[in-house]
Amino acid sequence: MKAVVITSPGGPEVLQLHQVDDPQIKDDEVLIKVAATAINRADTIQRQGKYPPPKGASEYLGLECSGTVEAVGSRVSRWKIGDQVCALLSGGGYAEKVAVPEAQVLPVPQGISFTDAAAFPEVACTVWSTIFMTSRLSPGETLLVNV
Repeated sequence: MKAVVITSPGGPEVLQLHQVDDPQIKDDEVLIKVAATAINRADTIQRQGKYPPPKGASEYLGLECSGTVEAVGSRVSRWKIGDQVCALLSGGGYAEKVAVPEAQVLPVPQGISFTDAAAFPEVACTVWSTIFMTSRLSPGETLLVNV
């Protein structure tokens, strides 16, 4: 498969498309054939050499993606080959395929393109954690959203 590789820390010019090995999925992971990915601030900082990927994460950039499930691990129950999904990643979205733990995968919302769905997981998780986990919005309370 092809992946965008950081050849050395620096600006966008250090990114190159290379032929690399396909990821191998674990029992609790799905393999996604990536249709689209998003660019996050963390990707640009990692490209500059200031944000190393977490231990055990893909060495390639990309913290979210959308695409089609190509394979599933033996303990995966929610997803099947052919499902259209988006995912929050610890890395690897800038590649043709990425292995992702089942729990980090979401369905592509109906009527949403792969391009738009690629930027959905980070936003959705940030909103959820801010509103329900940090602010502890409860039934009966009101939330005002300014757009």
